[in-house]
Amino acid sequence: ILFTLVDCPGHSSLIRTIIGGAQIIEMMILVIDINKGIQTQTAECLVIGEITTDSLIVVLNKVDMIPIDEREERIEKMKRKLKKVFSTTRFSNPKFVITSAAIGGEKVASIGAMIANNKSNYTLESIGMDSL
Repeated sequence: ILFTLVDCPGHSSLIRTIIGGAQIIEMMILVIDINKGIQTQTAECLVIGEITTDSLIVVLNKVDMIPIDEREERIEKMKRKLKKVFSTTRFSNPKFVITSAAIGGEKVASIGAMIANNKSNYTLESIGMDSL
């Protein structure tokens, strides 16, 4: 398997460069800060994604920044919000991946423990290319 990751930060000054490499984009991984939601650069990347691919994975990042007792509710709220936005695009039913940018420590352990103890609706699962 050969793959290339193309970092498309979405800043308007880089749009021309990104479009120049569009012919190699087959899938898009859109990372969204769960605490900020869609920002200007997120929307710009989404437009580029609509031009270049039919496959999208949405990564909700920084869930470790949400207090444990609010986490599940906030994740579901953001997913609902994003699904509404994506319903008007070619990505009407994207796959969501919930993650944390934190490395190690108590916050990461608490996310793993929440999943392991079935205290959430989330499971650890592999997303294969064929399921996208």
